[in-house]
Amino acid sequence: MAKKRAIFEEVSETKSAKPQPATGGIDRHPKGARGAIRLWLLSLFALVCVMIVVGGMTRLTDSGLSITEWRPVTGAIPPTSEAMWLEEFEKYRQIDQYQIINRGMSLEEFKVIYWWEWGHRQLGRVIGLVWGVGFLFFWLTKRIPTGWTPRLLGLGALGGLQGAIGWWMVASGLTEGMTAVASYRLATHLGLAFVILGLIAWYSFLLNRPESDLIAARRAREGKLFSMSTGLMHFAFLQILLGALVAGIDAGRGYTDWPLMHGVFIPPELFAMQPVWVNFFENPATTQFIHRKAGYLLAIFAIIVWLRGRRSSHSATRTAFHAVLLAMIAQVVLGIVTVLHAAPWQLGIAHQAMAVLLWVLIIRARHLAQYPRFDSLRGQGARA
Repeated sequence: MAKKRAIFEEVSETKSAKPQPATGGIDRHPKGARGAIRLWLLSLFALVCVMIVVGGMTRLTDSGLSITEWRPVTGAIPPTSEAMWLEEFEKYRQIDQYQIINRGMSLEEFKVIYWWEWGHRQLGRVIGLVWGVGFLFFWLTKRIPTGWTPRLLGLGALGGLQGAIGWWMVASGLTEGMTAVASYRLATHLGLAFVILGLIAWYSFLLNRPESDLIAARRAREGKLFSMSTGLMHFAFLQILLGALVAGIDAGRGYTDWPLMHGVFIPPELFAMQPVWVNFFENPATTQFIHRKAGYLLAIFAIIVWLRGRRSSHSATRTAFHAVLLAMIAQVVLGIVTVLHAAPWQLGIAHQAMAVLLWVLIIRARHLAQYPRFDSLRGQGARA
């Protein structure tokens, strides 16, 4: 005779549980794959941030042309004797930057700018090594999630391209008549650094959540907000490039009043150079004028995007767009202060570092518009 069941007895207590379907490769080892790769990417992220700051200091100290050769391997070893230092110094004395700007520089003064450029290049080698060792480890141990190998390889390819562009930039300053690198090449070099940084940030945000969570969140994406934040990201990137053009010719030190420029709204020398297109790269008045006005438009657009973001039904998304607006305001104020003080290196570096923070915050807000985090029953939004 079969045993009677209690009224409130769970069915699962009497029946064996059905076998659960196997999850995908990404979710099978969430800590070993996604978590570890994310930590590796975050280490690269930190190194690239340091690289951008060191690169800024290298430019502000006019150190970028102190090493006149591109030696990807042997260049890792600095001069180790007085004779080797004199040899490097003699190579520097042959270029126009020394002949026109630094004539009479002592060997000790040369060593200062040499170490800045050497450190900049060495940091690039370290980044390449960290990427290479990390990628090989995850690839050989088959811990890379499905579909992620091309993305991680792409980061390495962009890093290699960045090294080549770095030398392409330096080479422009070694040609006859040049005392600094070409501003458009500097903008290309800095722009690619921000692209790499942005990709690392985006990948880190994706890896911070299980694939199943991302799939569910994608169904609740806020399409309009995502599109607007994408536009904001592109606009911010353009402004970063414009800032590099300003920095490349020290245009920030030529017009130190605000909101006017030498007391007028439109400087009369805006298109003083011929041909006209040269003004957009080599005319301090033109580059700073465009950078200022683009900054105003960017701030206005950021407010528009924020007004949309603050209406999001997800608290984490609203908080992310609040952070973007605060960083934008801080960057605008810092830019004005930098101009009023003729762009000393301390403010210049702070302005560049704030650009990095703003860039990452925009990407984070964009990510949350695409993959919202659902609030808990208590109304607490999870962190991104």
